[in-house]
Amino acid sequence: QVQLVESGGGLVQTGGSLSLSCVASGDILSNDIMGWYRQAPGKQRELVAIIISGGRPNYADSVKGRFTISRDNAKNTVYLQMNSLKPEDTAVYYCNAQVVTIMRLTNNYWGQGTQVTVSS
Repeated sequence: QVQLVESGGGLVQTGGSLSLSCVASGDILSNDIMGWYRQAPGKQRELVAIIISGGRPNYADSVKGRFTISRDNAKNTVYLQMNSLKPEDTAVYYCNAQVVTIMRLTNNYWGQGTQVTVSS
């Protein structure tokens, strides 16, 4: 069993900042790929940012220069610092991780989601 638990999020005004974090726990052998996705009402879930252990992060064009993804491998934690937030950033944000379990199975896991609301 692997669990992803997110924290952070909330309500902020346009131009404000929020920080999200996500901790992966359980039967983890390795956890190379972690990322953040979001889903706004009536829209499909979309990639926000992804980071591969030892690699460069990748961002959606809509958040480049405003969001920063980082990770702490020792803690199996991924972070998302969101600055200069816009109303269009309003969505439920989901943590995602591709995990190799101790049974040497590779599975994709999702967190429960955390609401980010940016007021205009």
